[in-house]
Amino acid sequence: MTGPSDPTAATDFCDRLPLIGEAAPDFQARSTKGMLTLSDYRGRWLLLLSHPADFTPVCTSEFVALARATARFQKLGCDIVGLSVDSLYAHIAWVLAIEEKFDVTIDFPIVEDVSLVISRAFGMVHPGAATTATIRAAFVIDPAGIIQAIQYYPMAVGRSVDELLRLVAALQAASGNECSVPADWREGDPVLAPPPVALDEARVRQGQPGNRDWYYGDMPPAGVVPRGRKGRGQ
Repeated sequence: MTGPSDPTAATDFCDRLPLIGEAAPDFQARSTKGMLTLSDYRGRWLLLLSHPADFTPVCTSEFVALARATARFQKLGCDIVGLSVDSLYAHIAWVLAIEEKFDVTIDFPIVEDVSLVISRAFGMVHPGAATTATIRAAFVIDPAGIIQAIQYYPMAVGRSVDELLRLVAALQAASGNECSVPADWREGDPVLAPPPVALDEARVRQGQPGNRDWYYGDMPPAGVVPRGRKGRGQ
């Protein structure tokens, strides 16, 4: 029988905050969907989320919202993986309770990390908040396994699932179209053209209709971005 997650299941782990642009630390661990290896998600976008504890109100509200939004993440070609320091059996019992009480289905895996090895590799343990539980962390990992965005939330405040969806869509638009996305951008909105890098180009851009200034110009809405292969089990 395979035991709980242990230090031998992961490599190069240390207590540090990972950085945007770095490869996500790989790991293998038990989950509510069986053994899970992070690198198996290569070729897909991935949202990796930690939560402080099962059977707590804020975490339950988040997972209910994630369950209801899973199909929207799948439309973006983005899988979801949850994680906390609770045991696999606690995860299973919690999922069953959520599904019974809230009439939703948790279709994504939740990883056990009782040893905190994975949590420490991703900087999910903040001693100022708690030394034996993860804070609310979210990592958006691209199809190449590179961390593209990181969110940290305190234990007492639930995350916005709509913002997580917007973040994934915005990252896909920016990475697939050589552009940037402005504040409060939504799918279908104009994106921002890269600023000019030469004086002559800046002069031309300054006089073009639709440009607010030489460095600020809209582009048409981003087109369809390749989403990668189908999700696991699809």
